[in-house]
This record gives sequence, C-alpha cells and structure tokens, in this order.
Amino acid sequence: MIFQTLDDKTECVGVYTDGKLYFEDIPSDLTHTWKYTGTLKNKEVEYAWLYCNGRTLEQAAPDDMLPELVKAQRRFGAYMKSFRIAKISMREHCVFDLVPADFLKQFCEIKNKITEYVFENYEKPDHYDHLAGVQQLLYKIKYQNLNLTNDGCRNLFYRTRDREKIKNLLDGYKHIDYNLFGTVTGRLATNPESFPVLTLRQDYRKIIKPHNDFFLSLDYNGAEVRTLLGLSGVEQPTGDIHQWNVENVFGGQMNITREVAKTVFFAWLYNPSSRAIDTAYYDRQKLLGEWYTDGIITTPYHRSIKVTQDKAFNYLIQSTTADIVLEKAVEIDKLLEGKKSFISHIIHDEIVIDLADEDKDLTPQIKETFSETRYGNYMVNLQAGKNYFDLKELKL
Repeated sequence: MIFQTLDDKTECVGVYTDGKLYFEDIPSDLTHTWKYTGTLKNKEVEYAWLYCNGRTLEQAAPDDMLPELVKAQRRFGAYMKSFRIAKISMREHCVFDLVPADFLKQFCEIKNKITEYVFENYEKPDHYDHLAGVQQLLYKIKYQNLNLTNDGCRNLFYRTRDREKIKNLLDGYKHIDYNLFGTVTGRLATNPESFPVLTLRQDYRKIIKPHNDFFLSLDYNGAEVRTLLGLSGVEQPTGDIHQWNVENVFGGQMNITREVAKTVFFAWLYNPSSRAIDTAYYDRQKLLGEWYTDGIITTPYHRSIKVTQDKAFNYLIQSTTADIVLEKAVEIDKLLEGKKSFISHIIHDEIVIDLADEDKDLTPQIKETFSETRYGNYMVNLQAGKNYFDLKELKL
C-alpha cells in the first residue's frame, strides 16, 4: 500500500494512506512511499526517491500532475516561512501539529500519485540496497546535533574576521544534512541548511567536540590509489601505498622519495594525457575498456555516470572509493547499534566516530570492519582526540 509519513522525525509518528491520516493503529501493510523517514522502520518499504535517483517531486512528476503539485508546494512553503518568522523550530515540533489536516491530506495524496507513477515507470536500480542503507545512515546523522563550543579555542579569536566566522558557526546550524545525490560520482555533499563540515577550515574544526569521551577518526592510507590497485586485480600492499609505489612502480630510484612519488602519481591520475607512469600495476586504458562504454562509466557499485573520456578514469576511481567508504560506514553503524557511541560525520574517505569510553574495546573491530573492503584490506590510519582538530595518531 502506498503511503506518506507526515513528518521525518522519529518522534513525530503520523501516516497518510488511502485518504486518511493515522496517528495510532497505523496500518501494517504499508509498502511504498516517496522517501525514508525515521517515523517507520519497516525494512520491507521501498522508496520512490531512490528509484528515480534523487529527483525532486517536480522532476519526477508527470506533466499533468505538475500544476497541482506546484500549487500545493507553494502553500506548504508559505506555512514553513510563517513558522520561521515566528521562530518555531521544525526540529522541535511536528508538522502535523502546525499544518491543517485537510491540507496535509491534499498534499500527501499528490505525493502518493507521484510515488505510484515512479514505481510504475522506473526500474529498481541495481544499487538500490546500497543507497537505501546509506540514506538511512545519513538520516540518523541529520538528527544528531553537533557539540559546538569555543572552549579551548582562544587562539581562534585573535583576528576580528575569525571571531565573526566562529560566532556565525556557533550560532548557526548544529546538524549535518548530507545530500546523497549532491555529486555525480556519489561523494557526499551537504544541503544548504546544514553545518558546513565539508568546507570547514581545518583549524575551525577545533570547535567540534564529542558528546561522549573522544573522537575516533578512521581514514585510508591512499584510498584512491588502493581502489585503482583493487580494480586492477593487484593484491593490496600491507604498508604505506606511496612507499610501495617508490619500490614497485619507480624501481626504488635514488631521487624518488615518498613525497615525490605521491606527487607524480596524483599528477598522472588526474591528467589523462600524462605518461609519467608506465606499469602493468596501473593500466588506465585497460580499466577504461572494462568500465567505460558509449560515454558512460558504470562503476562496480552500479552507478552509471555520463562523462567525457578525459574525466572518465578519474570518475571511476573517485566514485568507487566514495561508495567503498559509504558501504563501510553503514557496516560500522550496524556494529554500533545499541551502543552509546555513534558515527558523528563522514568526510570523503574519513569516518569520525563519537566514541564513549565504555565502547573503546570495540576499536579493533571497528578498524577491521573499515579495513576489509571488496578489494582487499586497505591500510587504515587511526586518530583520536578531544576535538576534531587536535587528533593524534592511535596505534593498535
């Protein structure tokens, strides 16, 4: 049965289906809706938003439904604007307590029709299950407020410009609202009404403190390099990937240091015309022949990306790496179910956990889970600290 939830907050339980609003005794045969919310956690529900690859309601709606949808959205937008003017936080109130029931029925019925249209006209994506798991994790993160404070940040307040920026951050959004479809490659972006964690200046990270005892940061040693090796069928090196390149790609040349090797490698990786590296370990043309057809990269995670040939190789590596990290984040989130600790945020190939002291014995298991990818064991860098800037290497 097609339905719509009336709010996206876990504590705001309300559903529309078959012309009625339900707040108690919610029907048990709900199967299809527009988008995941925390209201219902039925794993059998399918989401039209994922079927149509993150399109908006307007983009997914057939032409004959657009006028009615636009009119309803304008009215809904007017309600939201009035709540903002009245300084009513929608993170603290349920939509159905503030918006007239008759309008909610009208709006949800339109969404039901569009939802039905999507399921009738779109095929289920091959990577649907992957997207569904990531979507649910990002929802959790959205409704976790960051612990933002200027305690211990005196050095950030010496300049007027910095003081103003820090104040704006502290007075602004406290949550991270990721956009699952914000980039063509699958790397996460953030929506406008979100704490800007992806673009935050490095030293400003000091204002982000854990709710629990400390942050645990995990990232890969040479994530994209290892993904390239994995796609090429090469066994993952156990040590530093850039030092491995010095010895195996550059033949241990005396004038090639680790840093030089790293610079040369990435210059080659992002420049399709570069011939700086010539080795069977990294065969650009072979991989493009396998994954790039008729102007479309199809990644191992079944993302189909229309891209010019000069960017195709980069997109393949970047997209696959992004999905590896998201896949691992979902697994770690499941590992932490029922624990005090939780995933705080994700930045590119880094996962940051707000770790409680009582869960610290899980650290080796968390590291192992992150390391074990479909392309072998990636070397993991561990760091820990009392804020997100002052992180120190942690060796296990």
